[in-house]
Amino acid sequence: MREWTELVAAWEDIFSLPLTVVVMILAALIAGALWFFWPRWWKAVLRMRLRRGSSRAPKDRKAREVSPEELEELSASEEELPEVAPVVFLALADRYAAEGRYAEAVRERLRAMVRELVDRGVITHRPGWTVNELAREAGASRPPVAPPMRDASGIFTDIWYGKRPALSEHDSRMRALAGQVHEAVAGEA
Repeated sequence: MREWTELVAAWEDIFSLPLTVVVMILAALIAGALWFFWPRWWKAVLRMRLRRGSSRAPKDRKAREVSPEELEELSASEEELPEVAPVVFLALADRYAAEGRYAEAVRERLRAMVRELVDRGVITHRPGWTVNELAREAGASRPPVAPPMRDASGIFTDIWYGKRPALSEHDSRMRALAGQVHEAVAGEA
């Protein structure tokens, strides 16, 4: 207890009471902001570390090939769009659809569409985008892509955020929309 009293006395000798109050309020605000934004800032720190570590590797902007099992592990561990070829997402979507997991199939088909748009330079992927922002950006960049992306984002939002049950019709519709996006992007390339 004596050490604590001496520490407080030493602090008071150096800093005045108003300055101490301001420092304590600032510390509380910073701690509160960090607590509130915990997942976002922690993911940003991890991303910066990963970028710094991967900056020594050769810059290969092509999506790498991985198996659907590896992609399923990536999908479960990150919210970002893994850098894999769109066909890998489609293979995983087909597998989910065959298992009757239509919500996951819809998600993977949307990821395939986004990966194709990113790979073809229609949009630049920015983590944290909402599906609607992504559809708007793609439509602004290439107008023929706007209707299928808008419809796809509506289906995804209804299922994942609206908590509506996913059906095989949703997967079939997403498959058709993915084809429309592919035709619109490949036709203008």
